[in-house]
Amino acid sequence: MVFCTAVNCMDGRVQLPVINYLKERFSAKHVDMITETGPNLILAELTASMIVGSIITRIDLSIQKHLSKGIAIVGHHDCAGNPSQKEEQLSHIQESIIFLKKHFPNVEIIGLWVDQNWQVFEIDNTN
Repeated sequence: MVFCTAVNCMDGRVQLPVINYLKERFSAKHVDMITETGPNLILAELTASMIVGSIITRIDLSIQKHLSKGIAIVGHHDCAGNPSQKEEQLSHIQESIIFLKKHFPNVEIIGLWVDQNWQVFEIDNTN
């Protein structure tokens, strides 16, 4: 079975759109969901060390046990955990990708934005 991993907001509105996108994007049968409120902000700021450590541990478990072939870090419109505007959230996603690549250099890591219509867009990742 093929897995991929989403580091996603806990907001239920974004779960299915992200799962559906990632299944197609990574040709995956299953998506391991790692949820926090505003995970792109958490991984960009790196101030909540216990939460950051927990996210890293859960991603590692997904990679080691499910052989996850890709990781997505997600931001979305109307996020209670990261109430920043879109452009700032996109910056947080980019910073999160840079951080995650240090921990998981052999896994493809992408950024996703979910808009006000719950449509998923892969963001440019030229890092």
